[in-house]
Amino acid sequence: MPSFIGAIDNGTTSSRFLIFDERGELVIGHQLEYRQIFPHPGWVEQDPMDILGSVVACIDGALRKFELQGNNVKNLKAVGITNQRETAVVWDKNTGRPLHNAIVWSDTRTKDIVHDFIESSDQGADAVKDICGLPITTYFSAVKLRWLLENSAEVKEAHDNGNMMFGTVDSWLIYNLTGGKEGGVHVTDVTNASRTMLMDIKSLKWSDKCLEFFGINSEILPEIRPSSAHFGDIKHPQLSQIEGIPIAGCLGDQHAALVGQHCFQEGEAKNTYGTGCFMLFNTGTEIIPSNMGLLTTVGYQFEGEPAAYALEGSIAVAGSAVKWLRDSMGMIKSAEEINDLAAAAKDNGGLVFVTAFSGLFAPYWRPDVRGAIYGISQHTTKHHLARATLEASCFQTRAILDAMNAESGHPLKSLRADGGLSNSDICMQLQADILGIEVSRPQMRETTALGAATAAGVHLGIGIWEGGFKAFAKRAAAAKEVLQIFEPKISETQREEQYDLWKTAIAKTLAE
Repeated sequence: MPSFIGAIDNGTTSSRFLIFDERGELVIGHQLEYRQIFPHPGWVEQDPMDILGSVVACIDGALRKFELQGNNVKNLKAVGITNQRETAVVWDKNTGRPLHNAIVWSDTRTKDIVHDFIESSDQGADAVKDICGLPITTYFSAVKLRWLLENSAEVKEAHDNGNMMFGTVDSWLIYNLTGGKEGGVHVTDVTNASRTMLMDIKSLKWSDKCLEFFGINSEILPEIRPSSAHFGDIKHPQLSQIEGIPIAGCLGDQHAALVGQHCFQEGEAKNTYGTGCFMLFNTGTEIIPSNMGLLTTVGYQFEGEPAAYALEGSIAVAGSAVKWLRDSMGMIKSAEEINDLAAAAKDNGGLVFVTAFSGLFAPYWRPDVRGAIYGISQHTTKHHLARATLEASCFQTRAILDAMNAESGHPLKSLRADGGLSNSDICMQLQADILGIEVSRPQMRETTALGAATAAGVHLGIGIWEGGFKAFAKRAAAAKEVLQIFEPKISETQREEQYDLWKTAIAKTLAE
């Protein structure tokens, strides 16, 4: 009988459940958006129960479609999970209920806490960077947890009494999907743990020094496991049809995309254009510290194998800028419309859009700045704004790539793209023009979910994943992928003129 692997893909604004066959081909999926909560400017929250509810509903919806295709749910052999990273969730150990809304990765309420930590250390923002690979910024989970401890009496009491459980979204989902308060497993994987500022990226264990620095009780933390491992078995009252199926893979979404894009060789890189935009550059087993605003992170780890590391450039706003044009400005009715608008302009008309809705991430790391639009004139139209919105992610990617090329010593010659915005041909062409290298887009765009399915498939040795990670990686390297290639079409002079205009706009934004 054929075997299938399911993948839970929890993104920042929606959840999905996709089912892949044993060849890694997508069979069916189901997607639901869930509520975003904005209590104050710069604050972004989610109800953990909304996240869980959307995931359960997506699994149920996808399984119904799966059966309508004539498939048997009993042939679903495992589930992998991939999730939005850094988002902090806290819940009660006894009741299993959330103690507070989840604080989302893009939330910037912790600016003052970050400032205090930086000022109190001789090393400033790099106080724990040698241990965890990350600078102290509003982005990562530890400062979000610190804010909760300082601003919620209920959270602090539960923390101090050892009755609190903490985790990123993967931990919250696994805990609930494996039984919740009735024996749910409290675990995470190395990729998600590497985004908390609490894990030693060398030992792949929680760091006592980081825990002491941030004032966090180690008892509240999940157990860290490899990305491809056994995380527990499904046990949820609304998912009785797949009860007992193992959760066998878990990766943060950007790491899952690295795996799904088969970037297993040192020097290979992918860029995911989602709500934000994230480039990961595989550095193999070598940990490369960054002095140019990049992040040193765990790329992935398969059970029995050493961890692969990566340099990462993180951009807070990408697809969310398109959503802003749709929901807040009413300029478009659907995200797809931005392509037609942008294509109607031969250039940006001198318009530059710095989309700093949540400050600026890599390589600038300025959570205090706000978004800005420069170069508006009577000549400016909505077509120019649409084009400038797409270009914003592309220019920030250029800044990150320049830093990666300098620090890795291996200039990138081709960039693999995935994520929602990568479906835009004009965006991908703009990216190739701005970078001056080819941008490749896989035929199968669900690379994040595929990465989670791959981790689960390798653990179980199913189908194309049979024989373990090394055998699969070798086959993946030899396979002839169907890729759409976007080649640069503008001159070097034009490219640098455009990029200089962007850098001028960034300098003005940072100076305000």
